[in-house]
Amino acid sequence: MTLTVAAVSANFTRDLEQNFAVVEQTLADARAAGARLVVFPEASIGGYLSSLGNHGDTAGAEPRSLPPAVRLDGPEIARVQALAGDTVVVIGFCELGEDGVTRYNAAVCLDGTRVYGSYRKVHQPLGEGASYAAGAGYRAFDTPVGRLGMQICYDKAFPEAARVLALDGAEIIVSLSAWPAARTATAQDLQEDRWTYRFNLFDSARALDNQVFWIASNQSGTFGSLRYVANSKVVDPGGNVLATTLLGAGLAVAEIDVEGTFRAMRAGMFHLRDRRPDAYGPVTAVASPTTVRREHAHA
Repeated sequence: MTLTVAAVSANFTRDLEQNFAVVEQTLADARAAGARLVVFPEASIGGYLSSLGNHGDTAGAEPRSLPPAVRLDGPEIARVQALAGDTVVVIGFCELGEDGVTRYNAAVCLDGTRVYGSYRKVHQPLGEGASYAAGAGYRAFDTPVGRLGMQICYDKAFPEAARVLALDGAEIIVSLSAWPAARTATAQDLQEDRWTYRFNLFDSARALDNQVFWIASNQSGTFGSLRYVANSKVVDPGGNVLATTLLGAGLAVAEIDVEGTFRAMRAGMFHLRDRRPDAYGPVTAVASPTTVRREHAHA
């Protein structure tokens, strides 16, 4: 049985009405293409930070410069549900924590009747921790289109994150991003930029590592000082890119056969089955700050 999926490349800002208009039109386009699973980028509701590094939002900027923080059970998520209908949608937003103060870079998977899962970003790059608290872990969950796992942006640089989801039975891992071009020595052709290269390499590597379908969404255009590289895509368990937006806004749409592909690919070499956890002790050992500094000095 095949399933049509779509990865979204689009630009999202602080203008919530504009954001919802983009979501509505994108879902209409995706449905017209037959998509039953549509993955929007990180921070699709309210936009991402306007800068990264030791300036701007991540250096203690006033709250009004930050994305609006919304509750998982709030009207903004309910509005996405109303637009989703019977389509399974994954979308990124800034979540307001249970204490009414703490903010998380988050994602939710839902359709018009149910929230299937939510996730708070674990790995934080370039001072993002000044604007968001970190999440605590990963779990897969069942949906009408299969068992899914979610990641956000920098998470894809950590093989352990995708592996945990695969071991929890994820058949499809969705990776939402607001991934920009390099801040220095940016390539004239953004498709050749070194951060674009890394974004694409991580997507194929994580799919192949875990022999899962990988759906990567990313913002496009610009916001604040950030210039996004787009390149939303669908990758098969062999690491092959089935569809991509490259630098443009739009949809990367692909028809996938989860059961048939897994049966063919995992019949021989099955990476999860052939692991040797007894040999991986240092992977989960907590390094001391001294060890980390010493290793960084010799890198």
